[in-house]
Amino acid sequence: MERRAVDDQESSPGRDAVGGAPTARATVDELGVVTGWNAGAERLLGYPAAQILGRPAASLLAEEPGAGDLPPLSELPRWHGTLGLRHLDGHRVEARVLAHHRTSDGTPDRASDGRMPGWLLVSAVAGAARARPDDDELVRRGFLDSPCCSTSVYDTDLRFRRSTQSGRGVLGMSDDDLRGLRLTDVLDDPVAEKVERAMRRVLETGETQYLENHALAPGEARDHAWSVHLYRLEDPAGRVLGVASTGHDMTEEYWARKRLQLIAEAGTRIGSTLDVTRTAQELANVAVPELADFVSVDLLASLDDLPEQPPGPLRAGDSLALRRIAHQSVFPDVPEAVLALGEVDTYPEGSPPAESLRTGRAVLHRVTEAAVADWVAEDPRRSARIREFGFHSAMTVPLSARGTTLGVVALARHRHPDPFKEDDLVLAEELAARAAVCIDNALRYTRERGTAVTLQRSLLPQSLPEQSAVEVASRYLPAGARAGVGGDWFDVIPLSGARVALVVGDVVGHGIHASATMGRLRTAVRTLADIDLPPDELLTHLDDLVGRLATEAEGAEGSAAEGEGSGDVGATCLYAVYDPVSRRCTLARAGHPPPAVVSPDGTVELLDVPAGPPLGLGGLPFESLDTELPEGSLLALYTDGLIESRDSDLDEGTSRLRRALAAPAASLEVLCDSVLAAVLPRRPADDVALLVARTRALDADRVAAWDVAPEPSAVSEVRKNALRRLADWGLSDAAFVTELVVSELVTNAIRHAEPPIQLRLIHDRTLICEVSDASSTAPHMRRARTYDEGGRGLLLVAQLTQRWGTRPTPTGKTIWAEQSVEPEL
Repeated sequence: MERRAVDDQESSPGRDAVGGAPTARATVDELGVVTGWNAGAERLLGYPAAQILGRPAASLLAEEPGAGDLPPLSELPRWHGTLGLRHLDGHRVEARVLAHHRTSDGTPDRASDGRMPGWLLVSAVAGAARARPDDDELVRRGFLDSPCCSTSVYDTDLRFRRSTQSGRGVLGMSDDDLRGLRLTDVLDDPVAEKVERAMRRVLETGETQYLENHALAPGEARDHAWSVHLYRLEDPAGRVLGVASTGHDMTEEYWARKRLQLIAEAGTRIGSTLDVTRTAQELANVAVPELADFVSVDLLASLDDLPEQPPGPLRAGDSLALRRIAHQSVFPDVPEAVLALGEVDTYPEGSPPAESLRTGRAVLHRVTEAAVADWVAEDPRRSARIREFGFHSAMTVPLSARGTTLGVVALARHRHPDPFKEDDLVLAEELAARAAVCIDNALRYTRERGTAVTLQRSLLPQSLPEQSAVEVASRYLPAGARAGVGGDWFDVIPLSGARVALVVGDVVGHGIHASATMGRLRTAVRTLADIDLPPDELLTHLDDLVGRLATEAEGAEGSAAEGEGSGDVGATCLYAVYDPVSRRCTLARAGHPPPAVVSPDGTVELLDVPAGPPLGLGGLPFESLDTELPEGSLLALYTDGLIESRDSDLDEGTSRLRRALAAPAASLEVLCDSVLAAVLPRRPADDVALLVARTRALDADRVAAWDVAPEPSAVSEVRKNALRRLADWGLSDAAFVTELVVSELVTNAIRHAEPPIQLRLIHDRTLICEVSDASSTAPHMRRARTYDEGGRGLLLVAQLTQRWGTRPTPTGKTIWAEQSVEPEL
């Protein structure tokens, strides 16, 4: 039954002939057995199907083929050649045979059409394969009447002789009208001259030429893209007869390729930065002139005020105020624009931009449509621009990303003759979708960076405190858009004894986390400075703190979702303490660049402060440098962002800094600006903090010191000395409080401390009273009970003075108290 069905299918004449004899067809399986036989095969060899089916196909051969006569058929998809076959009556039949190899579709022992896998053999019926007298006319008509291949034949003078039907249609003239003319006579276009030059090369060299032309066909307003082959025509004797051109209209393929190229270009050009305005301008630049003659990009004005726009398209009746952030035109200065960059316009409900944003879909319009005409009629400015430039077609495409509506892109044509089509709308949607993601990223980054900058600046000193030790000026610059806000900071901290601490630090990383860490470290430094720790000890305590913060960050990162951890915690720091009385400066650094000092004579040097490890490593000691700074010296503290860049090495940045510091400046503020302008890279990759301080020295006559004998009787003498010096300074009004403070502090030192004991008075912005001794035990203020004989001295000192405290010294400690004073008039 199966074999009979195959026979019936193969015998069907519908697939073989229109009106004549069918083509001879037979099928042979992989074992060489005939499985199919049609009427054409019976006519060719005389065998009926019932007689031949199931027999070996080799029995039909007139003789056994030699080993080299047939190729390895199992390796070929098809084979063709001449076979000698045996007719039923015994005579030999020479037949041209084409054999197709059937392959299985995965079903065991069955081909995709239901037949057994093997070979299909076909052969033309007798007489059909021979040339006929009317073949030349058939070929000629087939050539001349071709509706899709534009072919023209030229003689050796490059004059028209004949064209196909398609060729005549392109040029809009008949062969009789064209004959004898050259292509440059028919087309007034540089393309015609280019083609004729190529024709001459073909005639001279015989080499086929290929051209891709873009030309305006007669009677059409749109350029066509043509793929043209030029080849030489010769007779059998090799005599040159002329040249032929065959062209294929590739306009649709050309524009499809241009669209793909535009999309690929948009992927590289749009979103090069995290700047909203530049990203929008990049979108406009990509679309003009390849897609549109004029493009505008407007964002919702509400984005200026809201931290984040609510998702989804706009609802009917929503107020639609759009801010113009980018536009582009085929004309310089964008004369078509109704709005200037940055201006806001309100679009009524029903206008194309409002409808696009309300529906969330791109819309294609002709300017003559009622919706556009009604809207424009109410806006004289837009109406005038449309008439002046001849706008005829427009598209509005919403900008949305991650479900958030951002704005709308308007594209218009006035110079391009063709109106927008659906393909153009699809392309505009693709460009807008890519740009919307980039704009949304830029908006999110701008919000985050704004938050980080605000946090950073709120944690930095809002104003530098008043003090007499140094004159200071500072600058802080956040990093560029790519790096983000970092954790650089600086501080000026007044200390006891008219001294001042200068601090510059840099936290690893960027963003809000780095800013928050910077705030914690700055607070810690102020707290440690308040207890008057030496610089090396202060950095040791700060190192422990950074280590604990790093441990906390690791724990937070482990418990947070992937990619949301806090990150590493690390920092560098430079801490310096300057004493205007002794003009000594003590400095220590933890992985930070060394400070620069400019002496009064203009000499600049980097202080050789021992380079301690960055904060957070733990276990390594810090060392300090103690140096004397002449009055008027300039001390410059900075972070590495000032001198390091991708374009130059550290030594080059340091050299620029030294030259900038050596240059004269009218003030420290001017000096800061000059240093940044001369040293800072054009595109800083990191935050920059700069703190400059010009040292002052306290006059010797404003400091008084006395050695105190460790005897109670010495207290009265010390009080007298202090009162005399207050009188000399014109501070007699402070005599009572000072006398009490001196008595209490000196008496405590005599009773509880160890000699040597010294009293020092400093007349600065305040009156400072200091008592130093050789004991490292610090006193503690407590509230005395009713019947206690002592314990009230420090309480009285704290109540009568502005502030008091104790600080360690290399030989013991110093107890100090400050009180506000006003000189006598």
